[in-house]
Amino acid sequence: MASPTGTSDAPFGRMLTAMVTPFTSDGAVDYEGVQRIAAYLVDEQRNDGLVVSGTTGESPTTTDEEKDRILRAVLEAVGDRAVVIAGAGSNDTHHSVELARAAERAGAHALLVVTPYYNKPPQEGLYRHFTAVADATGLPVMLYDIPGRTGVPIRTETLIRLGRHPRIVAVKDAKADLFAGSQVMAATDLVFYSGDDTLNLPWLSVGAAGLVSVVGHVAGAELASMIDRYRSGDVAGALALHRQLLPVVTGIMTRTQGAIMSKAALKLAGQDGGSVRLPLVDATEEQVALLREDLIAGGLKLVDS
Repeated sequence: MASPTGTSDAPFGRMLTAMVTPFTSDGAVDYEGVQRIAAYLVDEQRNDGLVVSGTTGESPTTTDEEKDRILRAVLEAVGDRAVVIAGAGSNDTHHSVELARAAERAGAHALLVVTPYYNKPPQEGLYRHFTAVADATGLPVMLYDIPGRTGVPIRTETLIRLGRHPRIVAVKDAKADLFAGSQVMAATDLVFYSGDDTLNLPWLSVGAAGLVSVVGHVAGAELASMIDRYRSGDVAGALALHRQLLPVVTGIMTRTQGAIMSKAALKLAGQDGGSVRLPLVDATEEQVALLREDLIAGGLKLVDS
């Protein structure tokens, strides 16, 4: 299936959300909920694309069979009008290759491949890992650079090498190094996406094509407007939206884990994000109360506000 919203300078669209995976109270994947949230994010929150089975989708605790069914459910719900990117990352190259091939069979438009975590490979190992996954399918690849979770950054020289691969086309950056990203963008055709909601506007200012957001679960429409304003030259308007959303980013991204607070935020916005799986735990009453205040302060409409 061809990607429906990509362009040469933004191959996966501009506003994307790393989508949660809703679970029922007994821990099963709620596939109807998967489709309902996907449609909400695309139709109401103005997302050009969705990342499924990423960190926020709780990929470490879903099985390969569940990942396949989640991807197929999202493709069925929104695959004709949004880019659907399948998470295919792990710390085992063979497993990542198999996940990538399964995603291609299911009809994914692209792959998100995170830096292998825990085993701390050297840069040559990263290069060979990403190349092996990119060689395994015909799908375009977005690298995910998040050393805070993986323990290892993708260094500038490694990104420049990887940028020569015809199917490695983009980077989701959560390294918070705008200078390093600028160097890579200047030296390659790699397209950067902000993978850190605290730095969305700064990333746009140095040339990022768009965002892969967590806050986009409830503020995707506002973030899409921020992108539109910035790209049209209304920098002051973009800055105003950036500042307006600061409490929302604080509430979802800084008080506890992002998947936990995304699901709590969805519930406050009238959407059923379901529960989380252990070792994550659902937000406490105190966390939800603070989050409600944060979302209201950011101008978002809640079902009970």
